[in-house]
Amino acid sequence: MPTKPAAILTNGVHHTEVIVRFGDTDPYGIVYFVSYFRYCHRAIEEFLRACGLPPHETFKNVAEGFGLPIVEAWGRFRRPSIYGDLLRMETRIQEFRTKSLLFRFEFYPETGQDLLAEGTATLVAIGPDWKARELPERIRAALPQGR
Repeated sequence: MPTKPAAILTNGVHHTEVIVRFGDTDPYGIVYFVSYFRYCHRAIEEFLRACGLPPHETFKNVAEGFGLPIVEAWGRFRRPSIYGDLLRMETRIQEFRTKSLLFRFEFYPETGQDLLAEGTATLVAIGPDWKARELPERIRAALPQGR
C-alpha cells in the first residue's frame, strides 16, 4: 500500500496520503472495508515514526518486555472510495490512558472536507505474561499527550 508519510505531527495530528489500489477494492470497485483497517495500521506506524518510535521496536519489544497489540478496532464508512482515488488520512491519539492508547482516523478525498470514513483502534500495553501493564515511560514520553 503506497503512502506518502508526513515526517512530523501538526498539533498532534499526522497526515498520510493513500492511493487506492485495485487489490484494495471489492468486486464493485469500492474500497473493501478490510483495506481501511490496513490503511489505519499503516497510519499508526507512520504516527509512531513521526514521534521517533520505530514500529518494529514499539509493537513488540522483547528486550524491554512489552508489546502493544491492537485489541479493538471500529470503523464507519460514510461515502465510497474507488480504485485510483487519493485519500488524505488524519491520525491522532484520541485518548491517552495509563495502559492503552486510542487512535482516531479520518479519511478525506484528495481535495475537500467530506468525511469518507472514520475509525478507531485501541492498543493496550502488555507484558511477557500477556497481562495489561502501564505504557513504558519511553513510549509515553515520546507521544504528544504523554509529554
